[in-house]
Amino acid sequence: MNSADELIGACPYMAFSVIPAYVRSREGMCALAFRSNNVIFSLMKNPERHHLPFHYGWVVVCTGTLCILACLGLGRFALGMLLPSMTSTLHLTYSQMGFISTANFLGYLVSVLVSGFWAIRIGSRRLIFIALLIVGISMALISQAKGFASVLLLYMLTGVGSGATNVPIMGLVSTWFVSSSRGRAAGFIVIGSGFAIMLSGKLIPYVNSLAGPEGWRISWLILSGIVLAIAFVSLLLLRDRPEQKGLGPVGSGTAPAPDSSHSGTADTGRMNIYKKGIIYYLGAIYFLFGYTYVIYATFIVTTLVKVRGFSESVAGNFWAWVGFLSLFSGPVFGSLSDKIGRKDGLIIVFFLQMLSYLLVASELPGIFLYLSVFFYGIVAWSIPSIMAAAMGDYMGVHKAAAAFGLVTFIFGLGQISGPAVAGMLAEKTGSFTSSFYMAAAFAVLAILLTMFLKRPSKA
Repeated sequence: MNSADELIGACPYMAFSVIPAYVRSREGMCALAFRSNNVIFSLMKNPERHHLPFHYGWVVVCTGTLCILACLGLGRFALGMLLPSMTSTLHLTYSQMGFISTANFLGYLVSVLVSGFWAIRIGSRRLIFIALLIVGISMALISQAKGFASVLLLYMLTGVGSGATNVPIMGLVSTWFVSSSRGRAAGFIVIGSGFAIMLSGKLIPYVNSLAGPEGWRISWLILSGIVLAIAFVSLLLLRDRPEQKGLGPVGSGTAPAPDSSHSGTADTGRMNIYKKGIIYYLGAIYFLFGYTYVIYATFIVTTLVKVRGFSESVAGNFWAWVGFLSLFSGPVFGSLSDKIGRKDGLIIVFFLQMLSYLLVASELPGIFLYLSVFFYGIVAWSIPSIMAAAMGDYMGVHKAAAAFGLVTFIFGLGQISGPAVAGMLAEKTGSFTSSFYMAAAFAVLAILLTMFLKRPSKA
């Protein structure tokens, strides 16, 4: 042994017995005993840090994928599969169907605006658990709804819970990962929506075939049960900071970073992010994504059936391919943005989306529709993952969740306005061709804005 550090590191539990022989001075003995006691206490407090063959941050990522599956995938994207049977049972009009979807977006918008600050106040883990309970319980109550008004109010609550889950989950990326790994981590989280699209696409028709006209009620209950189960999984596995597991962020080594939970630095997340101009610039880019991608998602099946003459089953297969391809979108382009930068990553994604919109708007042969679906699906969830990573890059770890909440609110405004404008344009022109051309033009505008995006001072 050459030093006390080596002695303690080799066998901290035996340090007390060998210290007297190793160090004769009283001061040295006390210092070594104190340091040895710290090591023992640290190991007793965080034994799990030595048991996992991988960093616990990836447990957070996998849990985050489940949370996105629950709050967005099942809480939002399953509605399209459920509405047809709900309409026949509850006698909903087309306008009422639209209002139900809008109510969910409104609840989501209100929620994302404040959930980042609530994550700072009560902790992301607790907020996610409570939010998923809201999603699951509201979905269970929808299964018992007797009319339009009850579905409207309950589905708005579902939107509230969805937003309050999405924002803190994506905010955890900046806490658990250094900048060079954030895009990849966020990319794996956002693919939860793709899994949910595939699950609901297979499960709901099967349940309806067994249960008949009221099958949608059983489907809501099943989906609710899945969401509630994920809520308790999140409470069990998620942690707000790596220090709670005796670790540093992924990419910084295994040593824990200084725990700022009780220091002044933890309050930096409460600083006023509204004065940061870069937030609104990124929000404008995110708005254009929300405006354009939801036009495609809302009207592509209708276009294939009404304009191109495909059967509903064939059009449904197109949409199923979107769900499958989207599983690769977040990890591939999130990781790419880690390597080439958020700016260049955004430009590539918007370019592929522009191609997708142009191909479906054109009168080219059917093979180009497959290309359109491929380009759309392969980048479907890319921009949310890049944006979540960018918040940590531009705003820092402690303000990332609040900043992501603000830009997600702006993004939500795009989601609401995009389909409305596209629908009115289609009504005037008689087809959705002009709507898809509009989406392509807005994607070009997003590319231009991104080209002038300043890189963060600290990547």
